[in-house]
Amino acid sequence: MKGIIGKKVGMTSYFAEDGRQHNCTVVEVGPCVVVQKKDEATDGYIALQLGYGEAKDKHTTRPMAGHYKKAGVTARRKLVEFRNFPADLQVGDEVRVEIFAEGESVIVTGTSKGKGFQGVVKRHGFSGVGMRTHGQHNRGRAPGSIGASSFPAKVFKGMRMGGQMGDVNIQIKGLTVMKVLADKNLLLIKGSVPGAKGSFVVVESKAPVAQPVVVAENAEAQSAEA
Repeated sequence: MKGIIGKKVGMTSYFAEDGRQHNCTVVEVGPCVVVQKKDEATDGYIALQLGYGEAKDKHTTRPMAGHYKKAGVTARRKLVEFRNFPADLQVGDEVRVEIFAEGESVIVTGTSKGKGFQGVVKRHGFSGVGMRTHGQHNRGRAPGSIGASSFPAKVFKGMRMGGQMGDVNIQIKGLTVMKVLADKNLLLIKGSVPGAKGSFVVVESKAPVAQPVVVAENAEAQSAEA
């Protein structure tokens, strides 16, 4: 499966050729550099590890600094593995937005917005106790009874109650690429994408690579020396 790392920019409107207006999410993707290439003999599976975003050396641990040094690339803010990447790439090559085509179906993975501790009305859609005229001055948004009498005398696991809401990994399938802006490294994806503005997202697709992948400068230099 091919894929790329990016960050969510925000929402916008896109007007198709037929005049219809579509709500789209703008995602800035790539360029991502190949940091590691895994194979069956060494790692037991085939995958490419891509890195996105420049990171400062002071924010990079020593083990990761050695990992980047071995690959001959600068430190990155985000690393993601993609198994069975359809393109034949080497360490140091770059993956850009051109691997996607307009009209292609993609899968987007991101971390949802954190909403802190919330009650059952907001977290699970409870309607509340109701009947507020009958002395229910402070029970309108309460969960109500959660017990089960003397038997089994416990609260079952998975009971819908108040708690931490959001800040979880969410994957949305079946989204459509409406526009590819190669010069700005932008994808316009129809619909909503999980996460806040500026958060990292991963865009994947099972379709073949649309266009050849651009090779990084350091990879070109290595091939020239060879």
